[in-house]
Amino acid sequence: MSAAHRETSLETKLAALQCHFTWDLQTNDNELARIRDGLLDIGTDERNQWLGHIYNLLGYIHFLLKCPDDARKYFTRAAEAFCHTRGADEGPWLLVNYANVAWLHYHNGDEAKSQEWLSKANALLEEYQSSSQNNLHAEIYAEKGWALLKYRSKIERSLASDYLQKASEMQPDMVEWYVSFVSASLNYPETCPDMLEKMKNAKRQDPENLFLAAQYLMVRARNGEQVLDKVRKLATKIMRNPVSSYSGLKTILTIYQIYDSVDEAIALAEEALRNHPGVRYLKRCAALCYKWKVISPNSHPMSNQEIKRAIDLHKDVISLYPDSSFVKKMDLATIYTKSAHCSDKAGEIFQELLESRLEPPEKQVLFNIYAKHVFFHLKDRNKSLHYHIKAVEIPEESLFRRHSIRELHKAMNRDNNHPMRGEIEECLNKLQIHFDPLDPEELSGSV
Repeated sequence: MSAAHRETSLETKLAALQCHFTWDLQTNDNELARIRDGLLDIGTDERNQWLGHIYNLLGYIHFLLKCPDDARKYFTRAAEAFCHTRGADEGPWLLVNYANVAWLHYHNGDEAKSQEWLSKANALLEEYQSSSQNNLHAEIYAEKGWALLKYRSKIERSLASDYLQKASEMQPDMVEWYVSFVSASLNYPETCPDMLEKMKNAKRQDPENLFLAAQYLMVRARNGEQVLDKVRKLATKIMRNPVSSYSGLKTILTIYQIYDSVDEAIALAEEALRNHPGVRYLKRCAALCYKWKVISPNSHPMSNQEIKRAIDLHKDVISLYPDSSFVKKMDLATIYTKSAHCSDKAGEIFQELLESRLEPPEKQVLFNIYAKHVFFHLKDRNKSLHYHIKAVEIPEESLFRRHSIRELHKAMNRDNNHPMRGEIEECLNKLQIHFDPLDPEELSGSV
């Protein structure tokens, strides 16, 4: 067999495997950097049952970011983590890992090594066949679901919930799979009307999971229950645990925001930072709390000292997350608008972002937020509508696009002789977006 045929045959066999290389995951650099930074913020606590999955996904992301040595390092760590958490040297939990390693060797040009790991993956598949020919192994559903959960699109996160549910139904003894399915379902409460019952059940199965406990309280808070006392007690427990984005701290801060207790959120975040001053994730949490205070209509006016602290934190976060600080740059611009001495810097940041290389979803977010900035701070209604049009023209379904559509809709209803009416009509008609007259209440306070 010629070398070309051997390579084609090997690639065909690799393509049949289930792993990160065959799951058609998004690959734009900005999204990859965001996911990478998020995974690194989870930490390396050996008690984390998802540590093997974290390292597997980190390995794949580093491969896509053209860091093959780091990819190999993380795939090795993934296998070690699986062996540690499952208490065995080999099992079906390594199916995805072996396939990833086979693909990595293939892309590195080492066909012999690739074939070796392909054989290992196929041997595991043979030994641990799914009970149904129509289903993948439960371990594969769990890992695929967990990986998709790290992406932001509604389709991917919905699929993540489905895969995690399937995995937990196939192996009910894997408590962390069920807990992750319930956590994933929080993104789509409309599809899970019995969410509170599911969360209660998950808490009974995993009573020591403080991240889950925080999520449970957040659902109750959003349902209008008064649970602040329970939140404060849980916050005390969380502060005693190792720092991690899975600790539940950010969820606790979000609950304070739900109750308009942003100052309490700031105090807790600052306490966490005093205890762990070098942890970038805690700076990110603190910066978020100050951003909430800036934008909250119910907060007391911020002092110059608070504004300076907010600015300094955001600058730190931007430097600590250089490849995934897009949102924080916009937050910093928003904070600058509140400072009498720095308001012009907001425009500089927006201009820098408008000239930067962004993916379409990020452009859409930027155009929508800049449109609001232009209206409220520059008092330029036509320029604001121009950027709402630019946001709508990007075919990404999102809250930002829906908001921009609504603002264009309101402009049409407010003024039949608006100088941009023809441009707005052309935009909405081109995209076949239908609009009806709105109630006066819906028009109030908008662009």
